[in-house]
Amino acid sequence: MVAVWVLLLAAACLTTIGTVMLAEAFRSRLTETEIALDTLPVPFDGYRILLVTDIHRRSLPHKLLSGLKGKVDVVLVGGDMTEKNCPLQRLRANMALLASIGPVYAVHGNHDYKADIGEVDRILEHSGVRLLADENIPLTTEGAQLWLTGVDYPRTGGKVAYAPLPDLPSGKEKECRIILVHDPMWLLKRKTVPADLVLSGHTHGGQVVLPYIGRRHVEAFYHIYSAGMFLWPKGDGTGKKAKLLISRGFGTAHLPLRWNSPAELNILTLRRKGAWK
Repeated sequence: MVAVWVLLLAAACLTTIGTVMLAEAFRSRLTETEIALDTLPVPFDGYRILLVTDIHRRSLPHKLLSGLKGKVDVVLVGGDMTEKNCPLQRLRANMALLASIGPVYAVHGNHDYKADIGEVDRILEHSGVRLLADENIPLTTEGAQLWLTGVDYPRTGGKVAYAPLPDLPSGKEKECRIILVHDPMWLLKRKTVPADLVLSGHTHGGQVVLPYIGRRHVEAFYHIYSAGMFLWPKGDGTGKKAKLLISRGFGTAHLPLRWNSPAELNILTLRRKGAWK
């Protein structure tokens, strides 16, 4: 009889934990972060970015995001917009929602290439989403500009070499630059990081972060660089560091479960360092 009660209690506990993990996987929340940059042009102080990464199979929350129209300046999509066997109509609806909020720029993630990548890219184009495949584009406001560089995930996988980082136009090398890249481990493949801010996703924040065990990724890199804000050496001899933000992302990989790593969409407010103290 005691054994039966123990089994029933264990089953109840597992059911409760499973329910919580499922609920965490389908939460919708905005995480707001202010990021101070030394080289940010003054007109960009207060510039707001909606960062969306790792949507996978989820539908973006229309009620939550539609209220951001006119309240963010640009939308950046950090890859894994869909995945294999996910209905492409869902991608179409998600991209249309983001495009209704503001100008959208996106990079590929590894799961995008596992889907019908040709159709994925056609949906992006028809939705008005600008895909950045190893290229730079200037973002402008009030006559000032900063540079956005989109790094394409290698079509054959991240274990092979990425394409070279595109150079900024001559004379623009010291201007403020943001790099959007799906996998933050791209940084390990760089001798120098000529940027002020790097935005990424891919990690899901560990997705399931267990007490004492922590983040059980294969790569040691992700044990530290899993989610949140970090500093990364630029490697240019100046001793300066780039800021790195890794989003926990909105969707999940494999099973729709999360624990101690809630799904998030990120609102980033850029600040000119020293101008807002």
